[in-house]
Amino acid sequence: MKKTLAAPGLVLVLFLVSIDLRAAQTVEIYRLRHYTHPNFTRIVVDIGELREYTFTESHSPDRVHVDIYQAKLNPILDGQSYLIKNDYIGQIRIGRKTASTIRVTCELDFAKVASYRVWHLFDPFRIVIDIYPKGKPAAPADASSLPKPPQPTESGYTMARQLGLGIRTIVIDPGHGGLDPGCIGKKGLQEKKVVLDISLKLKELLGLRKDLEVILTRESDIYVPLEDRPVIANQKKADLFISIHANASLNRKRSGIETFFLNFSPDASVNEIAALENATSTKNIGEMKTIIMKIVQNSRLLESKEAAERIHQSLLKSIIQKYGAIKDLGVKGGPFWVLIGSDMPSVLVEVSHLSNAGEEAKLNTPEYVDQIARGIYEGINEYIRSLGKG
Repeated sequence: MKKTLAAPGLVLVLFLVSIDLRAAQTVEIYRLRHYTHPNFTRIVVDIGELREYTFTESHSPDRVHVDIYQAKLNPILDGQSYLIKNDYIGQIRIGRKTASTIRVTCELDFAKVASYRVWHLFDPFRIVIDIYPKGKPAAPADASSLPKPPQPTESGYTMARQLGLGIRTIVIDPGHGGLDPGCIGKKGLQEKKVVLDISLKLKELLGLRKDLEVILTRESDIYVPLEDRPVIANQKKADLFISIHANASLNRKRSGIETFFLNFSPDASVNEIAALENATSTKNIGEMKTIIMKIVQNSRLLESKEAAERIHQSLLKSIIQKYGAIKDLGVKGGPFWVLIGSDMPSVLVEVSHLSNAGEEAKLNTPEYVDQIARGIYEGINEYIRSLGKG
């Protein structure tokens, strides 16, 4: 049995914190989570504060035990067990070993396990157990290749980063559709067609990641009301919502890429775009106060802004690599209906201008559509990595 990050034949003490344990207060372990990926299973014990811990293994029956010192359990977790649906792990149990020590026990079949590792992440502090089955890529040999902790945004660690939350389900929203063509280029290219082509390609690319579920609000030329699009994302319990559009302006020389998150804006050009994109809303003026309050109370603003910036920069880079310079119109807040009412970080991408003859011609080619989809795909990957989820 290969144990990474541990010296064979010794008591497996991975991490000792320089604190006086006799004086330390016990800290509450508030959650245990587990994920089965194609190549390994990950177990995460959320603690929140630095703790000393050790891990050992036993045989007949096969077990890995992780003991966490100066800790106590949230009553909801005490004595809990979790059945893992694969053939190399039986179940995980968590409970009190002593009055101030919590033990996590993983029931394994060592004959089917290639290696395992026990390590930790900070901000917030959590202990991670990775178990790799035989026949799959093994664990990295050293700590330099461990997943990185979440990256702070400009405003610091958002709540999602503090809680170690990740991305499992993504909803992609091809704008317009059916009786609503969106903007139409001078040569007749319709926004609803362009953004559907991009979205289908993006879904195909994201499908290469087996850890993600990808859902489209429409997969054909049908009409989906603006207000229903974030509702679909909420119903699917999505972790990220991306609405894809092609831009238009009365100034046909205007070109470039622009990305939005939900917020108010003093920018006249942003408000023009919002007015065009919101034109099919069925809401009335009498509902304005409620709508404004939804924008004011948007608790996903910082994560939405972070996702928008990473997607925007990646999209720019993708286009520049193949097509040369393109105008960067920036990442901005805007009052877009399709972003109002979502329960997750939400982004609206204006991929290019159909009102600009040059960009309309590019949008009418499969190569440009593919390059846009690849740019957004890489941006999503960057955002997921920024959460510390690889």
